[in-house]
This record gives sequence, C-alpha cells and structure tokens, in this order.
Amino acid sequence: MLSIVKGWVNRYFSQEEVVLLVLLLTVALVILATLGAVLAPVLTALVIAFLMQGMVQKLKSWRVPHWLAVTLSCLVLVGAIVALLFVVLPIIWRQLVRLGAELPNMVQRGQELLLLLPERYPRLVSAAQIDEVFNTLGKELGGMGQTLLAFSLTNLPIFAGLLIYVVVVPILVFFFLKDSDQLIRWCTSFLPKQRPMLHQIWHEMNDQVANYVRGKVVEIGIVTAVSYAAFLLLGVNYALLLAVAVGFSVLIPYIGAAVVTIPVAAIGLFQWGWSNEFFYLIMTYGIIQLLDGNVLVPLLFSEAVNLHPVAIILAVLFFGGIWGFWGVFFAIPLATLLKAIMTAWPTSEHQAEWEAKRISE
Repeated sequence: MLSIVKGWVNRYFSQEEVVLLVLLLTVALVILATLGAVLAPVLTALVIAFLMQGMVQKLKSWRVPHWLAVTLSCLVLVGAIVALLFVVLPIIWRQLVRLGAELPNMVQRGQELLLLLPERYPRLVSAAQIDEVFNTLGKELGGMGQTLLAFSLTNLPIFAGLLIYVVVVPILVFFFLKDSDQLIRWCTSFLPKQRPMLHQIWHEMNDQVANYVRGKVVEIGIVTAVSYAAFLLLGVNYALLLAVAVGFSVLIPYIGAAVVTIPVAAIGLFQWGWSNEFFYLIMTYGIIQLLDGNVLVPLLFSEAVNLHPVAIILAVLFFGGIWGFWGVFFAIPLATLLKAIMTAWPTSEHQAEWEAKRISE
C-alpha cells in the first residue's frame, strides 16, 4: 500500500513546478477566504483592468501612446460609473420600490385568474389550496415591499462602502493598466525560469478566459440595451428592471433565460392579461433569446470554452454558492482554470518530454 502511495506521489508531485503551483493555489485560497472582504476593491480593480486591457491594446494598435490609451480607457470607465450611479441605478431603484409596493395587488390578480382552474379542473386543484398558497405568498411579498420602502438612512454604511469603490477602484485600475508590464515582471521574478506547465496553463487561460470574460460583458450590455428598447416600444411596466434581469440572465447558461422568463411573463400577464400585447411581449422576448444564442454568442466568442453543459451548471452552482455574484460571473473561467490545470498537470512522461525539449533547446 505504501509503495502505491509513493508511486502516485512520485508520478504527480515529483517536479518543483507542481509543488509551486499547489503552494500558489493554496495561498490564493487562504487570502480569498480570510482577506477577501478587505481586498475586494483591489480584486475588483484587477478584474476591471483585465477587462479593459483589450481597449488599451486596441488604442495602441492605432499608434496611440500607452499613457494616453490608459487615460482614455479610464475616462471611459469613469463615465460609465457616473452614468450607472446617477442615471441607471436611480431608475432601477424607483421601479424596484414601485414593484415591491404593487406586488400584493399583482398576487391578488393572479389569484383571481387561478381561481378559475378549480371550476374547470375540480379533481386536480381546489379553491382552498389556491387560497392557502396565495395567502402565504401575499404576506411574504407584502413584507418584502415594506422592507424596500423602509430602506433609508439606516443603510448609510452601504453607501460609504460604495463611495470607497467609486473613488479607489478607478485609481487602482489606472495604475494596473499603466504599470501592467512592470507588475507582471515583478510577479514572474519569483517563479522559476523554466516553467512549462505554468506557461501551458497561462496560454490556455489567456486564449479562452480573456475572450469569454470580455465577450460576456459585451453580451450583457447588448442584450440589456436591446431588451430595454424592445420593452419600451411595447410599453411594458418596469422596462429597465426587466431588461437588466434579461441582460444578467446570460451569466447562467441554460438556466438564466428560463428563470427570467417567469417575471417577464408574469408582469406582462398582470399588465395586459391574455391579450395580443402579452403574446407580442413573449414573442419579442423569445426572439431576443434566439438571436442571443444563435447570432450574438458565435460573433462574440470566437474561441468557445470547451466544457460540457453539466460541468458548466455544476460550476455555476458551486462557485456561486461560495462567492455569490462574482462566483456566478467567473464560474466558467474558474472551471476552465481547473480543466487547464488537470490537462497540464505533469506526470513522469511529461517530465521526460520537457527535459528532452529543454536539452534540445
């Protein structure tokens, strides 16, 4: 038994680079678990700088100086933050508060519609069952609406934390973009000069994850804008709130679109009933989802992330349960990282190949 364990350790942990990778992953997990809240602005700035690196490189390809490309990119970021804080979020908040206040009435209308079912199908459902379900749901939604309306000065710490993000994150993003080469050289100076496994992992992550993350941000923006324009033209209540929900539904493949269909259909049904406008709304929403999956995604993601659908769903559930929104957003990149590590993990055969390649060079 001891010889089997020793052989397994020698096969998979015989290289210095493997031990270094395990150490780096362990340190990263410990830092995230213990100092994640403290370092959240730094981690957020790193993510945004990673997303904006493509814009900087594009400007530099047009022979714009590096400092000017970084400055213009950061001005775009600041403009987006200002628009989000003073235009988009106030509208979303007003619509959310109004929706919370109207939810009990919407539940009552839904109850009136569903009470028609016992008349048509008395053996399947009874009026008492529907009344019990909707009484419980009405109490819960009523409490939720009161909570939204009572949101006031007691939540000032949230605004203080948001202010820190608004001020600190753009400054960090500027320096991460401006001094990216120096920071990368400093970090890699602690690594061995010969690191074929790390090079392989980085190459796969840079090819797939960078394309995925940047493309996903663009996809969210396009789907949100198109949905908002369509909902406005149709005259849907809470158009921006629903459009944001539709936009962020693309974060969770297969599940997000199905889940967001419920509030879109519910609000349309309560607003118009079983009318032509309701079916126009459902048809428009279906066309948006169809164009997103069959036109927009192939255009944005030139290099598909090669993961099985079951692996994607498990990654979303696992990382989302651990890190919330950011876990959902980075579920597929993190799953891709794990896949890249397992693919590049060296064995004795890989070690022999790398040694022969190093000698030949």
